[in-house]
Amino acid sequence: MSLTHSPEMHKNLIARVARVTGSDLREWFRRLDSGPSFMRCAERATWLADEHNLPHSYASAIVHEYEVRRRTRLNGA
Repeated sequence: MSLTHSPEMHKNLIARVARVTGSDLREWFRRLDSGPSFMRCAERATWLADEHNLPHSYASAIVHEYEVRRRTRLNGA
C-alpha cells in the first residue's frame, strides 16, 4: 500500500474527516467492511470516493488509516 501524501498530510486529512465528510472514521470503516472486496487499496479508495462522492484525497486517507488499524488489530498490538 503506498501513501501518496506525507505522513503530516495524512494526519491532517484524518483529523478533518468528520467535519469535511459528515461521517467519522468509525462510520467509514463500517462502510469499508460492508462494501465490496478489493485486493488493492487504490481500488478500495476509488470505490469509496465514487460511491460516496468523496474527494479522492480523503478516500485514500480513510483507506490507509483503515489498513493501518486493521494490521494493528491483526498483530495483536
